[in-house]
Amino acid sequence: MAKPIITLRGLKAVIMLGMLVVIMAGIKVAADIIVPFILALFISVILNPVIHRLEKLRVPRVLAISLVVAIIVLSMALLLAYLGTSLNELARTLPQYRSSLIAPLQMLEPWLQRAGIVISVDELLRYIDPNAAMTLVTSLITQLSNAMTSLFLLLLTVVFMLTEVPQLPIKLQQLMARPTEGMGAIQRGLDSVSHYLVLKTAISLVTGLVIWAMLVMLDVRFAFVWALLAFSLNYIPNIGSVLAAIPPVAQVLVFSGFYDALIVVTGYLAINLVFGNIIEPRMMGRGLGLSTLVVFLSLIFWGWLLGPVGMLLSVPLTIVVKIALEQTNGGKSIAVLLSDVSKA
Repeated sequence: MAKPIITLRGLKAVIMLGMLVVIMAGIKVAADIIVPFILALFISVILNPVIHRLEKLRVPRVLAISLVVAIIVLSMALLLAYLGTSLNELARTLPQYRSSLIAPLQMLEPWLQRAGIVISVDELLRYIDPNAAMTLVTSLITQLSNAMTSLFLLLLTVVFMLTEVPQLPIKLQQLMARPTEGMGAIQRGLDSVSHYLVLKTAISLVTGLVIWAMLVMLDVRFAFVWALLAFSLNYIPNIGSVLAAIPPVAQVLVFSGFYDALIVVTGYLAINLVFGNIIEPRMMGRGLGLSTLVVFLSLIFWGWLLGPVGMLLSVPLTIVVKIALEQTNGGKSIAVLLSDVSKA
């Protein structure tokens, strides 16, 4: 009689892998529902320490939540109004880009020919269509006007989550077979995610303000838009700061020339060097407990699974997964692969 080819352990691994694929497929299909919930959850994690501080000052929790949410709504309304005005101005400016590109391309053409690259400026300009960019900006303005409804539902979810926080530990303890170990793991995960998100938000905010001040001093148009972009993309590890620098550098290169663009590039490099390589690692303390490769791969994975929000929250999501894996015998080895041994 032939021996079975697949062992019981191998069969278990295949079944678990199949279940994981089904779960990921379900998450990807239901991303429109899951992403707002995850975003509301992480916003609640950021705001809960603020609510807790207000409670220590003897402010009732309901009043503290109302005050914080009211400040957020007012700030978002002012921000969206100013951003909408800036995007409208940007849409009116876009047709100028095509005519402004002629001189830089004509200067670049002899250099390319010396390098053996034969290119015609007239042919290249045919592929540059400002109408496509104008359509993109117009759609962004439309989406901003429709965003208030989504933001309202998101903040409403955040309010209910923050209201539920005091009762949540009791409910979770009743669901767990080992309440002490389970609550310890949840608290460790909350502490790690809260520590990361609060510090990352503060650093991103200061980075955006410094970039805004730098662009205003250099008289770069749409400085507020580029500063807001820098604040948002700073949440994306490794490549976020690089992506945020591309639009303002391209704008300055087209309208002001190579040397002004070089100054802007130098400013971005200096700011990201100071905040990304000096201030942020010191404020984060011992680190995230994740290897650099895992951080980069998690950016790709969560971006594929959940879209842009997944890229923004790739690090805290991976931290949660790592802590969850540490609680199971089969997942401990995977958690070790995810961790940074040098900071263990």
